[in-house]
Amino acid sequence: MGSRQAHAGDKHGSRCNGEARECHHHRSERARMWREQVRRFLELEGHEHWFFGGRRFLAWWAPGGPPSVNPFVGLMLSKGGGILPLLVLHLLSEGHRYGNDIMRRIEAHTMGTWAGNPGAIYPLLRLLERQGLLKGEWQDQTKRTRRIYQLTKAGREEHATLKELLKPGLQEAVEVMQALFDELYGEAEATAEQQ
Repeated sequence: MGSRQAHAGDKHGSRCNGEARECHHHRSERARMWREQVRRFLELEGHEHWFFGGRRFLAWWAPGGPPSVNPFVGLMLSKGGGILPLLVLHLLSEGHRYGNDIMRRIEAHTMGTWAGNPGAIYPLLRLLERQGLLKGEWQDQTKRTRRIYQLTKAGREEHATLKELLKPGLQEAVEVMQALFDELYGEAEATAEQQ
């Protein structure tokens, strides 16, 4: 998608105008409306239902939790099977970054649907550093409060290799997700639009 402003449901009015605050507000409002719909439809709180009770949906039900987090996006970026390592290498290929900056960039690229998680980013950065794919240096050696990371030559090569290697699989995953979405909702949406 050329623009990161568009959401999957564009034709139903769910487009951000590019302003992060308005986009977050829109996603928060949509999440609130979805929670209310779940309560009305299931006649119970979402976390009490077997499908929504797992850890991956926890943020949707937590009081004061991040309302715009999407557990499906979280699964794509999850440790141990997601594309988070490739995304981190990609962001570092654009320039030097520190951990919080990486988390903010991922949150921006996912339109706020992924909540920055230091428990995922910092262990991954340390792993990539141990693998020789990036080099981290303290911005201030005495305070040691911000570690700036950059790709090494091996990291640039690994990024290029993984990017090419994973491209067919990621494209297939996008196509499968679209086919599953069409299977689940395509006929119902087409019928609703005809009425």
